[in-house]
Amino acid sequence: MSIKALAAKLFASKIYHQTQTWAQKPVETQEKIFQKLIKNAKETSFGKDHHFNKIKNVEDFQQNVPVRDYEDLKPYIEKVIKGEADILWKGKPLYFAKTSGTTSGAKFIPLTKESMPYHIEAARNAILHYVHETGNADFVDGKMIFLQGSPILTEKYGIKFGRLSGIVAHFVPKYLQKNRMPSWETNCIEDWETKVDAIVDETIKENMSVISGIPAWVQMYFERLQQKSGGKKIGDIFKNFKLFIYGGVNYEPYRAKFENMIGRKVDSIELFPASEGFFAYQSRNFGIKNEEGMLLLLNSGIFYEFIKADEFFEENPKVLTIGEVEIGVNYVLIISTNAGLWRYNIGDTVQFTSLLPHRVIVSGRIKHYISAFGEHVIANEVENAMEEAVASTNIVINEFTVAPQINPANGLPYHEWLIEFENEPENMEIFAETIDNSMRRQNIYYDDLITGNVLRKVVVTKVSKNGFQDYMKSQGKLGGQNKIPRLSNNRDIADNLIKSDNI
Repeated sequence: MSIKALAAKLFASKIYHQTQTWAQKPVETQEKIFQKLIKNAKETSFGKDHHFNKIKNVEDFQQNVPVRDYEDLKPYIEKVIKGEADILWKGKPLYFAKTSGTTSGAKFIPLTKESMPYHIEAARNAILHYVHETGNADFVDGKMIFLQGSPILTEKYGIKFGRLSGIVAHFVPKYLQKNRMPSWETNCIEDWETKVDAIVDETIKENMSVISGIPAWVQMYFERLQQKSGGKKIGDIFKNFKLFIYGGVNYEPYRAKFENMIGRKVDSIELFPASEGFFAYQSRNFGIKNEEGMLLLLNSGIFYEFIKADEFFEENPKVLTIGEVEIGVNYVLIISTNAGLWRYNIGDTVQFTSLLPHRVIVSGRIKHYISAFGEHVIANEVENAMEEAVASTNIVINEFTVAPQINPANGLPYHEWLIEFENEPENMEIFAETIDNSMRRQNIYYDDLITGNVLRKVVVTKVSKNGFQDYMKSQGKLGGQNKIPRLSNNRDIADNLIKSDNI
């Protein structure tokens, strides 16, 4: 064992025990975070507007500060962008992370000197928990690649602007810089396809041990590697490839395709990062499907609140704190952070799988659902149904999305599943039936609609090879942190796929 690997094990043990300290005291930990946030923002414009000097507890906070989305917070953010200080948080942020909002267009999320370290520490600690749990540390001697956006930043009024993944690239620890790939020059390439080809050229002969990124774009990297190598398995190209790190989407729909491309199983770590904060990471059971969920980071400068998803659009929904949540309930995640986001709705929904420690799965997006007929189908349900159908037929899929068809040319309305198959099922009717049965078991409202002849069973539409990549390219969202929504309550994506001859 190398000195670096031994040091990683020792450090991992320290971090593990530090984590246990706060994870076993969730309410107390969150109360400390809350009080610290209020104290530090009392003299900001936002703090003065919302009477932070009079806030003593969470109840006061909830009465003085409404739940907001980006558009509601935008007037404050625009002041910060123009160079004003002490608006949402003391001073000015170090960075603005630009994101491609699904409902608000481009969004600019502040990152402060207080919040930025938590993004880096959380990613580090996820890997250290893996080391502590498995005892595997040899991968630290190999090369590591993080498929991410360009690190090129712009600057205005002393604040730097860029993609979160590009900003994070500036914070790679010195002890990892020799291991990290691709090169800085390659990482700065803006065009995604050109960038992936350059990454392939740089890495194909290297000792890659860790690969990280959103599954859809890592899949593209793997496909280009196989083309370059004459069809070799990824596990043969990278014999010491041992760990895949991902976030942003559920890995399970991709797992079969990845294991086939790699030629063997590799351990994986699931992360829950966003520009607004690094919320959770998988901390155990790394070699299997992550049903247990991810450890919610309660000690990372973020105060969490939760609203039941089925009550969210009511006039005055009940808002819960960490000591009031239940297992298996779908909650909208509301955050207040040391970057100056206050009672901010990030749009994600979560379900708790454990309460001590608090572990979550990402169940979907509050605005990404299908409820054209009152069924309120969420991403977690369609992913479970797809996983079940794939497992029962041994097929492999590349990508999929689901949309309602309200006005079909013939027959009853239905949910249309647009799927890009690597290999198709022998019997498409049985495949669709498996999906439909799974959806009916998971969602009683959907089952009622089928039983009552309001909807007919799901319809599967085949998407051509690389159809989703072509669609994302046409939208200017190929690569990086961009991803296809699993489902939509409209047909914008579905109709675009059909119109562009990707069907």
